[in-house]
Amino acid sequence: MISAEEFLRRHPVAPEGSAGHPVRSAREDGIRVDDSLTGGAHGPSFCADTENAIDENAPDNDGDARAARLSRFSRWGRSNGEVEDPSDVDACREAALRLLDAAARSSGMLRGRLLDKGYAAGVVDEVIGRLTELHLLDDRDYAESVVRYCAGRMMGRRGTVMELTRKGVDRALATSVADEAESEGVFEEAAWELGRQVARRTRGLERQVRQRRLWSAGGRKGHDPETLRRVAHELLD
Repeated sequence: MISAEEFLRRHPVAPEGSAGHPVRSAREDGIRVDDSLTGGAHGPSFCADTENAIDENAPDNDGDARAARLSRFSRWGRSNGEVEDPSDVDACREAALRLLDAAARSSGMLRGRLLDKGYAAGVVDEVIGRLTELHLLDDRDYAESVVRYCAGRMMGRRGTVMELTRKGVDRALATSVADEAESEGVFEEAAWELGRQVARRTRGLERQVRQRRLWSAGGRKGHDPETLRRVAHELLD
């Protein structure tokens, strides 16, 4: 093995921009640069620890030193189902609170995440029950917030119920909360707002084309056909 000084002596590096080291852009090299990674227009979405990065494929004659370096990162590489003690209630509770601090969740979604981490089902149920008693976990409040989110995206009742169940809300509760929103006209207004947007975007096109666009968008968002017919009749005729 040669020293760094000896390597540089044998392979001098030409200054950037010189004949021996022309400047090339990422686009010229056929590389697409993602602004989210380089701190571009939208800023970085995560920070890569380039200073401490390890190339696991690089040759290393000192196996013990390499193992020591890799051990520093072992806590990051811990896979699901490898908690130190699946029956540790305190650790499970701390994990649950960290998850809730990061984002609101239903009890069903939280339960799934904790089970994925490797905690025992009984321990997870105990933690969720305690968090519910302390009003730190409320499925109805969470479901209502999801309904508001769906209404803001101009979704219909069917689409909203699907979104609620996808997020771990019990089917009966999802149906109940969606029924309440429907009785208050939430999804009706969402359908009309969707219709107004489609009408603006398709102005000047044939009626059949405009109607097809509305039906396509309304179907994807889970609106019922009868509501879409009324909206199309009023806004697209």
